[in-house]
Amino acid sequence: MLVIRRREGEAILVGEDVEIEVLEITPARVKLGIRAPERVPILRKELQATREQNLAAARGVTAEGLASLRRALGGAGNPPHAVR
Repeated sequence: MLVIRRREGEAILVGEDVEIEVLEITPARVKLGIRAPERVPILRKELQATREQNLAAARGVTAEGLASLRRALGGAGNPPHAVR
């Protein structure tokens, strides 16, 4: 890992296309601005972890399990708590 110190208003370049600028520094946070081509995906790491967890959970759902959930939620035309 490369560690670089920057002050507010300073920037670093990643390759030729990506610039990361320190916009604001407070005791609790650092605000960064990132300039990059649209083809370069930029994603906060915690969002990527959540996405991977969601995909893993979705892979474990079977068609039978999904149909059961749909019935339980009333999606099959039979509301689970219908009053007659």
